[in-house]
Amino acid sequence: MQLHTAADLMTPAPLTVTADASLHDAHALMREHNIRHIPVTDEHGTLVGMLTQKLMIAQVMRIISVFGAPALERKEKQTQVGDIMLQDFDTVAPGDALSDIAEFFLNNRHGCMPVVEGQKLLGILTSSDFVRLSVELLKKS
Repeated sequence: MQLHTAADLMTPAPLTVTADASLHDAHALMREHNIRHIPVTDEHGTLVGMLTQKLMIAQVMRIISVFGAPALERKEKQTQVGDIMLQDFDTVAPGDALSDIAEFFLNNRHGCMPVVEGQKLLGILTSSDFVRLSVELLKKS
């Protein structure tokens, strides 16, 4: 197994949502696919934001505290992903070294890094990818 770059380990063509998607739909997508990060793209595949489980939970808690639990589903359907997504986040290029990315993950406590070429989303690297890689390497030693 020769893994040296982001392109070698990334999940290519990850699930995405658009900024006008509802929080309800994004929440369902996260639950259905057991994922914690969803890149937000426009109609051309350009990365415009990131929706994380942490952001989503914070918004859900805000809705419950302001409107009560009975209003959660309705308010999730009324909230657009673009209203809560991160717009300032780090990315990596497909040729970036995995060792550098792993150090960045450790030093900055990131859970994911979109892999982009220009602004075009190619894939995503998550901390889970690095854990899986570690398990494989440990099994071989």
